[in-house]
Amino acid sequence: MLALLGFLTVGIFLVLIMSKRMSVAVALILVPLVFALVGGFGPEMGQMMLEGIQKVAPTGIMVGFAVLYFGLMIDAGMFDPFIRRMIRLVKGDPLKVAVGTAVLTMIVALDGDGASTFMITISALLPLYKRLGMSQLVLAGIVCLGAGVMNIAPWGGPTARAMTVLNTDATHLFNPVIPAMIAGIVWVLFASYLLGKKERNRLGILNIQGDELAVPIGPEDSKRPHLFWFNLVLTIVLIACLIKAVLPLPILFMVAFAIALLVNYPKVQDQQERLASHAGNVVLVTTMIFAAGIFTGILTGTKMIEAMASAMVSVIPDAIAGYLPVLVALVSMPLSLVFTPDAFYFGVLPILSETASNFGIDPLMVGRAAILGQMTTGFPLSPLTASTFILVGLSGVSLGEHQRFIFKWAFGTTIVMTIVALLTGAITI
Repeated sequence: MLALLGFLTVGIFLVLIMSKRMSVAVALILVPLVFALVGGFGPEMGQMMLEGIQKVAPTGIMVGFAVLYFGLMIDAGMFDPFIRRMIRLVKGDPLKVAVGTAVLTMIVALDGDGASTFMITISALLPLYKRLGMSQLVLAGIVCLGAGVMNIAPWGGPTARAMTVLNTDATHLFNPVIPAMIAGIVWVLFASYLLGKKERNRLGILNIQGDELAVPIGPEDSKRPHLFWFNLVLTIVLIACLIKAVLPLPILFMVAFAIALLVNYPKVQDQQERLASHAGNVVLVTTMIFAAGIFTGILTGTKMIEAMASAMVSVIPDAIAGYLPVLVALVSMPLSLVFTPDAFYFGVLPILSETASNFGIDPLMVGRAAILGQMTTGFPLSPLTASTFILVGLSGVSLGEHQRFIFKWAFGTTIVMTIVALLTGAITI
């Protein structure tokens, strides 16, 4: 019964948002609430939702102030020189911009944090995409692909969880997957090339010179060119502190934003104008994050996720048990839409690895198969991760549009890596 309620909750939620019949925030709140009531969890439901909100609160605060901070940097013109230089290099060619987006994303994603990757790359590249008239869906999609494949790194959340559950280290779990990951990176560059080529065919190669960006990206009266070096150093220090976790991430963004706002706009009236100009984006993104807290809070608190995990494993016939690693690899990416990383790696993976062991299959192969897609290539599309809402919120696209546009390319990354993993022996049949 619980498993059925869980699958209905997730399935109806996905149908509603992908068909645009309901906004994401409304669906995140109301769909699990209805099924929790149906399951008889009315008395405990309030506490479940509150616990879910409390868990995502730091992320919501961080995202809100991150949107304000990077929005402020755009207003002040910190990114303008970089965009001019990039336009000189790409010479108005959308294809080069698309491939460059993938490369930049994968470099930034080396820190292993999806949220900071999205905030940095989208904030830096969105003005360029707007200037060239390129689709913001292409921007969100390519950043999704680049961040997804890099999330397989051993310091990324999914691989770290898998190593913990399987009681192993990167040498045994991750290293055999390196050739597959490299193939995934090549695929991402190839996909970016194809997407960029479509944009080039649609827009042509624009004859744009760097100085043409003298037309401000943002309000002219908000530009602070004399503070360029201050803003750049502040941003570099902020990113370094984020990577080293000098302070909790929400605190870092709050402090950095306060400093940037005071230095760039010392007048109270100017500060209020900058806050008001970004209020819409902050409300949009943080609303979805807190709504996602209710969604995951109910699924976790009612034990629907655990029941779904048990149900999934129970339907595996003995005849296809030998294909378990390949099956896990192929379904790992789509399952990112259903399971949170904690739910999958701490709830499902132990059962799958034990099942594999019973059939004489090395449990590590199941772990390697899982990291080929579960909350790696799949996390930037999942409504269960807060960073997905950062990606779509900053890009200015809806979650449903983003999922429909990039799903096949992200799934393609997993398929390519699975093939290479089979050829190199990282997983076997």
